[in-house]
Amino acid sequence: MAQAGAVSKDMQNYCVNDYKKFCGQWGLDSSGLNLCMRKAGPSLSPACVQALVKAGKVSQAEVDKIKAAAGR
Repeated sequence: MAQAGAVSKDMQNYCVNDYKKFCGQWGLDSSGLNLCMRKAGPSLSPACVQALVKAGKVSQAEVDKIKAAAGR
C-alpha cells in the first residue's frame, strides 16, 4: 500500500468491510489510510489483500513476507 490515490472497483467491493472495521476514521485518499491498512494487513480478508495486490497497492512478495512473519 505504497501510496494514496484511486480506489479500484475490486478494492471497493472486497475491502469495504475491512476498511470499516480497521480504518474507517481515515479518508479514502489519505496517507493515513495507507498506514492503517498496512498495520491491519495480517487481519485483512484474503479477498481484500488480493484486491490490493491487483491494484498495485502492495506487492505479492510483501504479502508473502507479512504472512510468513505472522506465522500463516
